[in-house]
Amino acid sequence: MSGGPSLKASARRAQTGTTESSWVRYSLIGIALVFMFLFLVLPLAAVFTEALRKGFDAYFEALQEPDAWSAIRLTLITAAIAVPLNLVFGVAAAWAIAKYEFKGKAFLTTLVDLPFSVSPVVAGLIYVLMFGAHGWFGPWLQAHDIQIIFAVPGIVLATLFVTFPFIARELIPLMQAQGNDEEQAAIVLGATGWQTFWYVTLPNIKWGLIYGVILCNARAMGEFGAVSVVSGHIRGQTNTMPLHVEILYNEYQSVAAFAVASLLALLALVTLVIKSVIEWRHEQDTKAAADKPPENPAIAA
Repeated sequence: MSGGPSLKASARRAQTGTTESSWVRYSLIGIALVFMFLFLVLPLAAVFTEALRKGFDAYFEALQEPDAWSAIRLTLITAAIAVPLNLVFGVAAAWAIAKYEFKGKAFLTTLVDLPFSVSPVVAGLIYVLMFGAHGWFGPWLQAHDIQIIFAVPGIVLATLFVTFPFIARELIPLMQAQGNDEEQAAIVLGATGWQTFWYVTLPNIKWGLIYGVILCNARAMGEFGAVSVVSGHIRGQTNTMPLHVEILYNEYQSVAAFAVASLLALLALVTLVIKSVIEWRHEQDTKAAADKPPENPAIAA
């Protein structure tokens, strides 16, 4: 009978999915909460506190300033261009890697991961080397009056480079785990390639696709390194929101800098909320599918 309490404790630990004692679990939870408060909650609170330090009038005035509005508009335009292009590329790359076997497949997978291993600053320098005035294509671009570096096209290209792995990387493991049995069955039944994708593949990957789009959009709006190299920091023309924050802070306009930074933080929080809602919906759909009773073949017949 002396082993009764220890057996009950072991049973409780087994129900929680862990064999550690309570103090270990609570210590780990406490460390995680302290870390999140110090490095996430506290900096966010500091951003909004500094942004509102001189009141709401100064806050909205900083956001309505022409250069700030230009930076906001350019950030949204860049994301609006980069995300759909990465959506097409991500789906195509994931489909090719997950559904087909071909020579160079490992190399293509490595290329997809390349922006994760290359510094964004290096990526920006690559575009300067290619499209700058003294770059590989610089003389030809100047002869045809085409401006890429220190202009919006360069910002879009740099953003495309640093964000294109996000959607593909969300879809590749998902599509590999699902296999291609359903697609093959649809083709055998006479479905076209587009019908197979729209009615079979897309419903199976929709949550991963949406999740990848959200991550891609968040990175596109917050990118600094690559965009800083190719933008030229022209106020009112080639400054995105992160670059505008840096300029304002370097000019000791701290309230205006934190006001624009708070808008970026709000966009990040909205992205986080959307991501959480999508994850919750995905869990609900998965649970509903698991709880649904299997169809009776006799009734179906």
